[in-house]
Amino acid sequence: MTKIESEKVEINNSAENIYNYLSNFSNFEMLMPPQVTNWEATSEDCSFTINGMATIGMKIVEKIPFSKIIISSNGKVPFDFQLFVYITEKGATSSVGQITFESNLNPMMKMMVEKPLSNFFNMLAKKMADIK
Repeated sequence: MTKIESEKVEINNSAENIYNYLSNFSNFEMLMPPQVTNWEATSEDCSFTINGMATIGMKIVEKIPFSKIIISSNGKVPFDFQLFVYITEKGATSSVGQITFESNLNPMMKMMVEKPLSNFFNMLAKKMADIK
């Protein structure tokens, strides 16, 4: 099992606000880097292309109010995966966010994608701090 954890990011916003925002894939587009194209989303699923890579599809499979969102790969993807978005309340207007990726990658695929995915999830986690 390959597991990639983003950095833990301090967010000047309540866990409830962060959870409500991230519970809707329509809001994710502003978190994506410029190399993400062909963004399509509903509240529960999305698909996009990362330049030079494959099209990725995701769907929200479970929501635990104000603390965790579980996202799974969806449709034709190069490999199956799950993302866990963790939100920890630190106070009325402060929280901590972290993204964890899990997948059964073969050793060759792991070698190719581990560093780019780690950078991608760290960037997404840092952008959570910009959620208003």
